Amino acid sequence: MKRTAFLVALLVTWLATHLPAQELNIGDAAPKLQVKEFVKGDKVGGLEKGKVYVVEFWATWCGPCRMAIPHLTELQKKYKDVTFVGISVYEDNPTGVKNFVARMGDKMDYRVALDDIPEGKPAEGKMAKGWLESAGLYTIPNAFIVNQEGKIAWYGHPNRVEEALESVVNGKWDIKQAAAERKKKKILVNKMKSIKDEILQAQESGDSKEMLGVLDKAIGQDPKLESFLATAKFTVLLGNEEEGHKALEYGNHLLNNVLKGDAEALNTVARAIIEPKESRPDEKLLKFSLSVALRADELAKSKEPRIASTLAKCYFDNGYAAKAVVIQERLIELVKGTAAENDASLKERLELYKKAANKMK
Repeated sequence: MKRTAFLVALLVTWLATHLPAQELNIGDAAPKLQVKEFVKGDKVGGLEKGKVYVVEFWATWCGPCRMAIPHLTELQKKYKDVTFVGISVYEDNPTGVKNFVARMGDKMDYRVALDDIPEGKPAEGKMAKGWLESAGLYTIPNAFIVNQEGKIAWYGHPNRVEEALESVVNGKWDIKQAAAERKKKKILVNKMKSIKDEILQAQESGDSKEMLGVLDKAIGQDPKLESFLATAKFTVLLGNEEEGHKALEYGNHLLNNVLKGDAEALNTVARAIIEPKESRPDEKLLKFSLSVALRADELAKSKEPRIASTLAKCYFDNGYAAKAVVIQERLIELVKGTAAENDASLKERLELYKKAANKMK
């Protein structure tokens, strides 16, 4: 039941972070920039019409935020006419932010500002409240694109900003369609509220059959919910002795249909197979995990460290140690300039993969 508990915990976290009511939506006028000060780059007094902005929210203590910094720097260099502003939020020590940015140097090569927060209340910042929480976002990193008309054109994880940004810059972004898609997602999120209690009860029972029943009932009532519940169902199937044989069949359904364009969700599927330590998955599942990880890496354009980590492990578990070495070395390159650069476990796994590869020669 370790897999089930892990995935359900992720699902509950998702519910907690996505169910709040939204006031700020795509197509709405962007809120004001209410920052305390700029600690890097020229000050941006306001959002001017005719210009495109990327307003990104991060914190020094947030690992995924630090991972996104090199990507944002690359985008700022590529889109020189776009103004990128990294807003530091939820920080207890603003001085620490200044020191962090100074140490980053050219690796963090875009404007950086501090949220305007009441003394001693880092969660009450004007930017965090006016942008993140108004959009129903309670996690970081998250980024917003403000178009030439001063409207919110897109928001989401900064690693996924480029496709939308290019369309906005070229005047090809369909903001009405984007707003409609976001509205559809909001409707689905609201439907998730109705099954939240059932999911929690099933989790507390520890009965995988009951959990599968709740998930299948929800998906049956509205198939569109499957994209939200798919990874949970897959993981429950993996941990169910009687239904375990269905995991591979369902996994292929996710890979080829439900999650075929979702790199993060596919990464979760692959990790669900390789991560548990209590037993080694059967060979068919291991082979499948590699197919899933390769698709996730392709979708992420080989730039997402977490996905690279999964792919390297999948190669290793499938007996391709030499290929695992190549991917692990790419992972180490990807995290250079971030806090993860000092993570000793990355090099330890690289050495493990190298030893296995040498034995196979």
